[in-house]
Amino acid sequence: MFARAGSFPLVRYYTHQGSSNIFKLRDTTRFLKQRQRTLSFAASPAVGASSGQGVGMMLGASLHPALVDLTHKLDAMSPRFSLQEGEIEILTDPAMFYSTLKSKILSAKKRIFLATLYIGKTETELIDCLRQALRENPSLEVFLLIDALRGTREAPKTCSASLMASLVNEFGERVQARLFHTPNLRGLKKLVIPQRLNEGLGLQHMKLYAFDDEIILSGANLSKDYFTNRQDRYYLFKSAKVTEYYAKIFHAISSLSYKLEISATDTSGFSLTWPTTNAAPEPTKRAIKFVRQATALLAPLLRPQQSIDYTNFENSQCQTLFYPVSQFSPLLDPNTSTESPAVQCLLDVLRLDRFSWMFTAGYFNIHPEYREKLLESNPKQGIILTAAPEANGFYKSPGISGALPPAYTLLARNFLRDVSKRNKLNSIHLLEWKNGVLNQPGGWTYHAKGIWVVQPEEATPTVTIIGSSNFTRRSHALDLESNAIIITRDQHLREKIGQEAENLLKFSKEMSETDYQQDDRKVSWSVRAALVLLGDML
Repeated sequence: MFARAGSFPLVRYYTHQGSSNIFKLRDTTRFLKQRQRTLSFAASPAVGASSGQGVGMMLGASLHPALVDLTHKLDAMSPRFSLQEGEIEILTDPAMFYSTLKSKILSAKKRIFLATLYIGKTETELIDCLRQALRENPSLEVFLLIDALRGTREAPKTCSASLMASLVNEFGERVQARLFHTPNLRGLKKLVIPQRLNEGLGLQHMKLYAFDDEIILSGANLSKDYFTNRQDRYYLFKSAKVTEYYAKIFHAISSLSYKLEISATDTSGFSLTWPTTNAAPEPTKRAIKFVRQATALLAPLLRPQQSIDYTNFENSQCQTLFYPVSQFSPLLDPNTSTESPAVQCLLDVLRLDRFSWMFTAGYFNIHPEYREKLLESNPKQGIILTAAPEANGFYKSPGISGALPPAYTLLARNFLRDVSKRNKLNSIHLLEWKNGVLNQPGGWTYHAKGIWVVQPEEATPTVTIIGSSNFTRRSHALDLESNAIIITRDQHLREKIGQEAENLLKFSKEMSETDYQQDDRKVSWSVRAALVLLGDML
């Protein structure tokens, strides 16, 4: 899976060495080659494969009994889709994501639906791309969904909403723009909590980018940094069934959102209205009824679909299983969200054998239940990969957000301390991702999130989770998240998933408890206090 150097007292960096997927240990004075451990994402032949057969057509190794049991649990929890070879394409970097996004927009014939936290206020090129597609294809419809708080933060100046308004103004009902507003912000809270800080109460955080019968699931928003120098993950699914499922999710949330309309009187040029055709009353006025009716709308979409034949995966010719899981805590009472229970079921598997795993999130604030399950695991190798302070999007940010990188540093240090207390430093490793320094020439930030699982005695992942969730307390309780769990026996796909993880590790450095004791990693008492008070919002 991931090569890790041994216990050297020197500063350790991982640098990728071409297509061989071999990593070398490097310090500032000498290079040390380290023999690759049993955990490697390097390509390996599928069990039973012969030289005359394409690995992509092979079923590959059988599933571990614990993963077979996991599929049964997920079948009882979530819809399931079967995918074949070639129906998943993994995009590797921001430039590839952006070029694919524009290409798919221009080739769409029937529909485009884009759900994101926000559209960057300078993204005129993306808006012009949508405009071109609409002009060239009169039958095309575009549906947009963003967060109401984040998307209007800069109003009446240029903001996400005003960019969308330019399309609504030109194309009318062919462009439907919706803005979701959390029911958590209402009454006195809405009056007294200032802009930007109020976003801590909950956001529309799904990242769904669909074009006719294809969809990209990602953690990336639609702004310049995500198209240039902010590393994330991006999976393109070429499946009409999967895309249609997410279309239902998209339109359900849209029917619980404000509609953007052109206004000749508002200085911003737009207004937000609540259509009478929406599925519930306004969240800021009748929150209890809003949640009750949202629950009636969304809960059936999250449950298994009775019309699907849930043939046992291990006895079928299916290559890949796809489970959509979502976290809609602010909208469900009772909370029947599927992301959290599904992730917990997956993490429970890690205790049952010497699985290898990698867990990554740009913001290190792992939900306490996930954190404990990772610490309880007994992996051949477990890797936590998170952003170094210099790769955090809030690095040296003005105001309270500038305290976030030190807060995540404290949480990472505490996690590593707990690994040490459990005598697992040889099997669980904390790495930081850094490629230059934010706001300096060549500096990148890190925003990837996900989980990879490798079966014992194998070299490539069988399971991964892709989507919008950062796996934090906030993701669990406050934001709208949509993700997918992929379980595959397609050896070619497994190698691609492994290569994706290797790519993320290219700029990683393993951290030690000593590293966190350095002067530049000391955390002030004010940050510690803020973390106690605001930890659920991070």
